[in-house]
Amino acid sequence: MKLWGGRFRKETDSLVNDFNASIHFDCRMYREDIEGSMAHARMLGDCGIISREDAEAITQGLAGILADVEAGKIEFTADNEDIHMNVESLLTARIGAAGKRLHTARSRNDQVAVDLRLCLRREIVEITGQILDLIEAVLNQAREHQSTVMPGYTHLQRAQPVSFAHHLLAYGAQLARDVTRLADCRQRMNICPLGSGALAGTTYPIDRWETARLLGFDAPCSNSLDGVSDRDYVLELLGALSILMMHLSRFAEEVILWCSWEFKFIELDDAYATGSSIMPQKKNPDVAELVRGKTGRVYGDLMGLLTTMKGLPLAYNKDMQEDKEPVFDAVDTVKMCLPVFTGMIASMRVLPANMRAAAAGGFINATDCADYLTKKGMPFRDAYTAVGNLVYYCTGRGKLLEELTLEELRGISPLFGEDVYEALSLEACMGQRRSFGGPAVEETARQIEELTKLIEEYRHG
Repeated sequence: MKLWGGRFRKETDSLVNDFNASIHFDCRMYREDIEGSMAHARMLGDCGIISREDAEAITQGLAGILADVEAGKIEFTADNEDIHMNVESLLTARIGAAGKRLHTARSRNDQVAVDLRLCLRREIVEITGQILDLIEAVLNQAREHQSTVMPGYTHLQRAQPVSFAHHLLAYGAQLARDVTRLADCRQRMNICPLGSGALAGTTYPIDRWETARLLGFDAPCSNSLDGVSDRDYVLELLGALSILMMHLSRFAEEVILWCSWEFKFIELDDAYATGSSIMPQKKNPDVAELVRGKTGRVYGDLMGLLTTMKGLPLAYNKDMQEDKEPVFDAVDTVKMCLPVFTGMIASMRVLPANMRAAAAGGFINATDCADYLTKKGMPFRDAYTAVGNLVYYCTGRGKLLEELTLEELRGISPLFGEDVYEALSLEACMGQRRSFGGPAVEETARQIEELTKLIEEYRHG
């Protein structure tokens, strides 16, 4: 008979049993379920709600179950629906009547809520470590290429000269925000719902602060209805993971472009590329493409749960069983993508000569030419028009700005002097952009130092 079967006189239909069961996906929370039950039992004993002997028997029984699960000696069953009832049934079978006292002053509603918070809290720590590994790979490449000139782009058109380090560090900054966003999510998640009961708390003299402390939470949730009926912490995590995957997808898109023959800014290591079944010359960026593709999967996990939650009245509804599969899928997808993406970035070979050659075209020093005239006293808008005329002149003759003679330049403005050629060199255009956050070497060095400190803070802080 089901643990909840007292008022029922028929066995559950086998199809309903399978439809209702969640053990095939919530079994991954076995450790959290046992840890939560241990804390609950200890609190019940400390508060005199059950005897200390029963509390100790429960704790020892649960420890034995945990050891057996991790040794592969226990197989969970759908007959017991979920991880909570599987563990409780095992416990009662092992220690008898004391096991039946574990669920005093507790509901599966607050039990699953605490399990999921504990589980996702741990996953956030693991994912954060993986992001920090990726930032380190970005920094290692950036350190090597602070003076490597490449074209920066807007609208996928060559725009202004930057360094490859500067470009990579933009992704470093985005990933750093992903780290802090997950930390913020974890902080809001770290509130204990245990003791909320089914929805209205309990008449037993429990100590919710004790269970919160034992489980490493900052405090118990302040409203029992809220404690069991919301999943905003799951949605917030899914949102943070979606943003992270968006950053990875954009990075992946650029890697795909960069390793194409049309760009050829990088070459992927053979270990992080694949071939074609028919074209022997191909070297495909499948890692980057799969990361880009899996981004949509994580987005779908977020949108699915948002849709599930949008019309639910308080408090718990069985619909909320649908929270675990999407968040577990998103977590697993992210944890699969990050290490392989990190390896791809760490091992890619940068081709500075090709970047420099690309930077030489497209008049990406035109803004610097206008700035040159502005610094000589010409209003910027007039300088903008003058350089636009120069670009038009060059395109008709197949020339670059720096290839024009001084006579040709002075045909547009008498303010041009011999020093213009130094101002138009790509290295100078990049190196003189020393404004905070810019591509000059001293600025990329500062950005590298900032990200290095962030890694230290979150690894050891």
